[in-house]
Amino acid sequence: MSAPHELTAHEAVRALHAGEVPATEMVEAHLERAQADRWGSFLAVDAERAMARAREIDAMPERPPLGGVPIAVKDALSTRDLTTTAGSRILEGFRPLYTATCVDRLERAGAIVIGKTNMDEFAMGSSTENSAYQLTRNPWDEGRVPGGSSGGSAASVAAYQAPWSLGSDTGGSIRQPAALCGIVGMKPTYGAVSRYGLIAFASSLDQVGPFARTVSDAALLLSHIVGRDPMDSTSLDWPEPIAVPTARDLTGVRFGVVEELMGEGVEPGVRAAVDAAIGLVTDLGGTVEQVSLPTSEHGVATYYLIAPAECSANLARFDGIRYGPRLDGANDILEHYEQTRGRGFGPEVKRRIMLGTYALASGYYDAYYLRAQKVRTLIRDDFQKAFSRVDFLISPTSPSVAFPIGERVSDPLAMYLSDVCTIPVSLAGIPAISIPCGLADGLPVGLQIAGPAFSENALFDAAHALEGAIGFDPSPPGVR
Repeated sequence: MSAPHELTAHEAVRALHAGEVPATEMVEAHLERAQADRWGSFLAVDAERAMARAREIDAMPERPPLGGVPIAVKDALSTRDLTTTAGSRILEGFRPLYTATCVDRLERAGAIVIGKTNMDEFAMGSSTENSAYQLTRNPWDEGRVPGGSSGGSAASVAAYQAPWSLGSDTGGSIRQPAALCGIVGMKPTYGAVSRYGLIAFASSLDQVGPFARTVSDAALLLSHIVGRDPMDSTSLDWPEPIAVPTARDLTGVRFGVVEELMGEGVEPGVRAAVDAAIGLVTDLGGTVEQVSLPTSEHGVATYYLIAPAECSANLARFDGIRYGPRLDGANDILEHYEQTRGRGFGPEVKRRIMLGTYALASGYYDAYYLRAQKVRTLIRDDFQKAFSRVDFLISPTSPSVAFPIGERVSDPLAMYLSDVCTIPVSLAGIPAISIPCGLADGLPVGLQIAGPAFSENALFDAAHALEGAIGFDPSPPGVR
């Protein structure tokens, strides 16, 4: 049998239930790698509590479904009595009084949280370089970014520090880092997973989802967190259980290749890997045709009006009164707000708050925010029209492979375009999965497959069939 840290989540569940590996050994093996952490994946490692929980599970007469499987959690998700910062200095040392519903559901199923992972501050970024605390390095090339904003969660899985992890996706923050780190990342239908306990960035877009090394593991993780939560009025009653995928072929499945996401700006190596994966679709019995999403070219501009507008409202609570440090020396309440927010927020968060405040200001609302919402409706309509012809849409997840650390820091537009392929899906509120489909210049390339709302089971099946045909090895050189 492989070493405990090399097992997939499914393999770990089987080994734990068969008594081949005790939970304490499973957790300890992952904690050792999380604490060594040469990639900067973790902001906090909770070894003491994780080992205590592992001992409890080993003593149980009947092991719970995920009993003893370690998991890493993005630092945007609240965890009771465990530091939660959202990658921001304004929440430094904050210990929530409650645990996010999705994390709570996993813990009740027996999963063990080993730590909180690094992220762009308040999930604003595409490289995890906007964290207030540290850089995270891509396990495939430590001179390159892991993607963002869930870069720590993606790197922890790619580096075999955890078999799976949780991230949050607003404009692509699960799928893009999954692509850059050579693993699987899934953004479910908006409302599929409760956002209770997720520190909000843009409430109409934020969605929690899984990272894993296989499609089956991602499905298993989602199956335990999906469904309505009384604490989140936007969460949904789920129509059917999430099943572990079994499909081996794509007979009768119709795929559409999105023309607008395959052209200018896509690196040649990325294009070649995606084209090769598209070729496998027909080999597996599926059909492929070109599909146009004409309004998708407005996705980035639309997103960067809607998301900052929502973040400017959501982050208003961090004022040193309700949340954030209460600083001494202010002469009045306005000065207190200015000092707290001026010192607590980083440059990218301030930039987006300013953009959002401007877009919502009297006299500009109709010209910017309202118009962006109308374009969002057109983008959603484009997807619905496309899904009347095909079952799934295919594109690259990211137009480039992982880029060097620091390359796009001083160019916000170049950084924003990192999510050009993922943002339209987020605006439409539909599910999409990124699976690795090959290498370009020795770095992973992600294939994005998007489906209609509530198509998660079919999406996992299609991705699973393609995953088997692609045969990608998710082990970065020298990491395992």
